[in-house]
Amino acid sequence: MPRWKELPPELPEKDRRLLVQLRRLMDRSGLGLAGLAAKTGYSRSSWERYLNGKQPVPRAAVEELAKVCGTDPTRLLVLHELTLEPGADGQGAPGAEETDGVNGVNGVNGSQRAEGAAGVEGGDAGHEADRAGAPGPAAGTTTPRRSMPLRYALPGGVLAVAVAFTAGLLLAPDRDPDAKGSGADAHAGAQSYAPGHTYPCSDSTKDGLAYAGHSVTRENLVALNGSGPDVVEIQCLLRKHGYDPGAVDGLYGVSARDAVKRFQKARGLVDDGMVGPDTWGELRR
Repeated sequence: MPRWKELPPELPEKDRRLLVQLRRLMDRSGLGLAGLAAKTGYSRSSWERYLNGKQPVPRAAVEELAKVCGTDPTRLLVLHELTLEPGADGQGAPGAEETDGVNGVNGVNGSQRAEGAAGVEGGDAGHEADRAGAPGPAAGTTTPRRSMPLRYALPGGVLAVAVAFTAGLLLAPDRDPDAKGSGADAHAGAQSYAPGHTYPCSDSTKDGLAYAGHSVTRENLVALNGSGPDVVEIQCLLRKHGYDPGAVDGLYGVSARDAVKRFQKARGLVDDGMVGPDTWGELRR
């Protein structure tokens, strides 16, 4: 019986990507929901709701999970930041985090973020006045605040990093400077990829790992409707293992996803149809 329940079909793709990574981190750590609750400030029922897509995962919970599992939270936090971007369905807007019944961590975190945004907005008026040579707002007066989504107040260009990170997860080939042999061939295939074509599959190994000549990645995340050389590599490796993904065209459609789900189920993985580090590891065997 699978450890995880299937995520709700209506869950936005950006939320699904985050939950898949959190589940995989849990699987690698060997922790159960009860063990995770004992090591964090969130109850078992809260983790059950978060990891099964019933409620948005608070940022603080993502940080605690990464800490307990002994991993750097940076990538997870970038994925979490993307879930806060409002989409066409109106979900994922900032402020969706709940206050957990165990210790109210997110209530504090939410207020701190709101205060931080207010401080940035209020500070902008003073800086603009300084640049113009005019005095700042007089004491006791109220400076009108400009409408600024919270995400623009985050330091260090987090949004730019998030866009670059996501593009790298879904499309970019792995740029391993030490890759030789089949790896060099994979870079050449990746550079020549173009949609609307089908591609041949080579069969080579390096350090005991299988390669099909289009990508050397072992960790890039590929999800439904993705495209590029990573997808070509997945389609070739699926065929090598006896799973038909349809045309080897570099488009990660329903046929390829269903083949991946069958492959994942046979290998004892979470059969979510998304290719990440665990699935890559099995594909390259």
